[in-house]
Amino acid sequence: MGGRTREELRHMRAAGRVVAEMHDEIRAAIRPGVTTGELDRIGREVIARRGARSNFLGYHGFPAVICASPNDVIVHGIPGPTVLEEGDIISIDCGAVVEGWHGDAAFTAPVGEVSAEASELIEVTRRSLMAGIAAMVPGARMGDVGHAVQSVVEAAGYSVVHEYVGHGIGRAMHEKPEVPNLGRPGKGIKLQRGMTLAIEPMVNVGAPDTFLTEDGWTVVTADRLLSAHWEHTVAITDDGPEILTLP
Repeated sequence: MGGRTREELRHMRAAGRVVAEMHDEIRAAIRPGVTTGELDRIGREVIARRGARSNFLGYHGFPAVICASPNDVIVHGIPGPTVLEEGDIISIDCGAVVEGWHGDAAFTAPVGEVSAEASELIEVTRRSLMAGIAAMVPGARMGDVGHAVQSVVEAAGYSVVHEYVGHGIGRAMHEKPEVPNLGRPGKGIKLQRGMTLAIEPMVNVGAPDTFLTEDGWTVVTADRLLSAHWEHTVAITDDGPEILTLP
């Protein structure tokens, strides 16, 4: 992937702001008793209000504008009649397209009061994302990014999912290169100014192993223990990483 022009980055920032607004409004609605389908409806309303397009809806047949992944669901949960309960955690992953350019981001939130373990898992996963972003500077290697994520996660006693990774993003939601959440410092492709990448740690309380359920989308932890997921779309600039999916 080549570097983005100022105009292209402007469109990606606009898409990122739509994603951030989806996050803000969905996060505010997360509470016991709400359904994941209701959270999807909120995401649809934001996209329509902003004149954007969803990059999730219809993607290889995906039926919604958000992925809603509670508890042991790692990624790609399909929203619907599932009712959130006190003590659950839920990952919300969503994206938007503006003028043909994509934004993509995810967060994990508690539902009401959660266990200390669940709260720590959410925070460690968020910190691992920020550590990976801090490593995304011109001249660094992709292995530096993955190593930064992995180090935070494993220091806390958790495991990084290997099978699912971040990705380049721009004119398409998923572009090359892959952005693994583990790696060796100094290894992998060199990061260059203007690259735009979606980095998304997926972190499990137990083993890193995954299982794809029969719906063909929902990915759960093989040991059915908790998992959390955070993601941002990031531009690599001479002044350091710029997070494009912030308000």
